[in-house]
Amino acid sequence: MAKIGVFDSGVGGISVLKEIMKEFPNENIVYFGDNLHAPYGDRDIEEIRTLSLRVADFLVYNKKVDILVIACNTATGAAKEIMEKRYNIPVIGVVENGAKEAINLTKNREIAVIATSATVKMGIYKKTILDFNRDLSVIEIEAPLLVGIIENGWKDIPENRMILEYYLNKIPASTELLILGCTHYPLIRREIERIFKGEIVDPAIETVKSLNIFLNKNIKIEENGKVEFYVSGEIERFKRVAEKFLNRKITFIKNIVLD
Repeated sequence: MAKIGVFDSGVGGISVLKEIMKEFPNENIVYFGDNLHAPYGDRDIEEIRTLSLRVADFLVYNKKVDILVIACNTATGAAKEIMEKRYNIPVIGVVENGAKEAINLTKNREIAVIATSATVKMGIYKKTILDFNRDLSVIEIEAPLLVGIIENGWKDIPENRMILEYYLNKIPASTELLILGCTHYPLIRREIERIFKGEIVDPAIETVKSLNIFLNKNIKIEENGKVEFYVSGEIERFKRVAEKFLNRKITFIKNIVLD
């Protein structure tokens, strides 16, 4: 039985966690939501890197995880390469997995990415996609307000729908494929699908496929694994939003301040 470490700037990584729990119910998982510093996407790249390494150090050195999943596109772009050198365990990010799936699915060779400001500033999806295939067209769209709204618990009200429509309407009409370039966005996938009618790629789903390389699914274990939650900020709001998306009660959650 492996212990999987998963982290995000807040509740967004729950979209990745949900897929991991579905695919690997017998593994122990430690999730860290750095909601005290959410959203990462509005911060300077160096600060994002520092925050990400602080959380990853906790999971690797304190919780002794066997695999680290960066359930945040912004943190993946800012810190994955450093983490791969820093830790003697597999480190899996969400960007490359989402990019590969988009390349496989695109029909007219046009791909749109909706993401945080920092992710767009780093250009990590465009760079990754074009590294695989230079003949594709990639447009990256900043959506700076969405993470904060989702962290507070998305409400289907006119104001929120207008904000979402404003971002999605920037996608060219000819583009038939959209990457959800922030792990918060799958939490409002239903709302996104009402506006964007093309193919949607959720990197959370694709990331879980990478875990098959490191986890032996043929081992039969009688009991389900345990999931521990740690947050750096407010517990109750995080717990409420996470339970709604997971459709299950969180039995272990603890507030912890990292130095």
